[in-house]
Amino acid sequence: MAYRRTPAVQARLDAQREAVLQSAVGLLAERGYGGCTMAAVADRAGIATGSLYQHFSGKAELSVQLFRRVVTHEIDAVNAAVALRDTPRQRIAAVVETFAARALRAPRLAYALLVEPADAVVDEERLVFRRAFRDVIATEIAAAVASGELPEQDPVLTAAALVGAAGEALAGPLAAAPVAAAGPPERGDGTTSSSTTTSSTTQSSSTTTSSTAGGAIRSDSAAVVPALVSFTLRALGGRDDSDA
Repeated sequence: MAYRRTPAVQARLDAQREAVLQSAVGLLAERGYGGCTMAAVADRAGIATGSLYQHFSGKAELSVQLFRRVVTHEIDAVNAAVALRDTPRQRIAAVVETFAARALRAPRLAYALLVEPADAVVDEERLVFRRAFRDVIATEIAAAVASGELPEQDPVLTAAALVGAAGEALAGPLAAAPVAAAGPPERGDGTTSSSTTTSSTTQSSSTTTSSTAGGAIRSDSAAVVPALVSFTLRALGGRDDSDA
């Protein structure tokens, strides 16, 4: 007869899985995908590495679930900001402003979400991420075109171009974010190698001076947000407030 988990056992496993994901989010924000090894996540969660495999088949599956959790949170934040604006044009600006500002406040996390080299399955999730933001913007562009607030255009094409432009504009500032000291990278067999520890530590120390502590927007990046908002409004064909 197949073993059936009791409600108490299932509740314990669910709580442990939640603790693992929360720990992984913390590591992702500090070290990026490279630092989110199975061993590091298990250590942060306070469980044995073997226990981690009760919840995830490997780093690829863990990374996908981690990515979806963080991205869902970001999309919720953007939608909340959009809901506070009155016109389609203001809501489009809110998407770009919120997305960029949040990225610059958590640059290491945003870098991992947007551009850090990762598994192919994560790259597939990135496409879903970009399309989600594209669709939010496209909906507002369509509404603005219908009301005559913006000139006739393809909402989806324009929205995709804006998402791509925002990602490219943020890539430089995000890449300059400091990387917390991480353990050796994980090999395919789940073990680690010490050969690159020194180089990763050197990279961390060399970039530390380029960003302030506490997640604040760096002074040389603060202008990125208003510039992106202005670019967005001009690209749409509407009148930017700075034109006055």
